[in-house]
Parts: sequence; structure tokens; C-alpha cells
Amino acid sequence: MFKTILVPVDLAEPELAKPAIDTAVAMARASSGSVRLINVLPMTPVMLAEYVPPDFDTQQRKTAEDALAALARDCGLDARHVSGIVRQGGIYHEVIEEAKALPADLIVMTSHRPDMRSYFLGSNAGHMVRYATCSVLVLRS
Repeated sequence: MFKTILVPVDLAEPELAKPAIDTAVAMARASSGSVRLINVLPMTPVMLAEYVPPDFDTQQRKTAEDALAALARDCGLDARHVSGIVRQGGIYHEVIEEAKALPADLIVMTSHRPDMRSYFLGSNAGHMVRYATCSVLVLRS
């Protein structure tokens, strides 16, 4: 069974992650495992740096950490078995790096239906399926 499960969460669309969180929680309960929620913040473009407050990145991180903590509290899993982390960078790269650092047995995530853009450029889910060293479960929304 999967003992350490990583769930990427887009805090702009937390309802999209709900099926992944529910699935990860059910799997963690079945195996006495744990769930880690992860949110990846984008890097602030250099050209915008002069237009944002000096503590913009700190504010963003704090807001994301608070939102992940709320999702963790509401997921129904014992607090000892659920955690959250905020990383900054490219989404699939940071999720894969976090999966290695844990180490995670499984990444559970939701994905939009593919459109023409993602067929040609690839999606974050597609990259994780191809490059993650652990299993990846992709749920369609």
C-alpha cells in the first residue's frame, strides 16, 4: 500500500483538488499512512519586482501556508498524518522534487480535460506522470 501520499493543490481552484485530497485521505487511512499537501508559488517576474511590495513573496507564502493549513484541518485526517508545504518555482519540477525529498510513494492529483494546448505543450500532470520516480494517480475532474 501507499504510506506517504503527496497531493498538489492549486489554491486558485481548491475545489479542483477536493477529489484528489479525498482519495489520498482514504488511501492513507487504509494504510495508516500520511498525506502531504503541496502548493507551488510562481516566481515573481523581475520586470514586476518594482511594482510589488518588498515583502510580496513573504505575504504570498503566508497566505498559501494558511490556506493549506485550513485544507489539512478540513480533510478529516488526524493532524499527525497530514501536513502542508509551500514551494516556489515551476509546478511539476517542485512537486517532483518534493516527492523525492519526502520520499513519497504516490502523487495523487486532479487534471483538467486536455485541450489542444496541452496536447502540444504537455500539462503539469503529464510531466509528473513521465518524470516522477513514484507512482502517480491522475483523477479527471
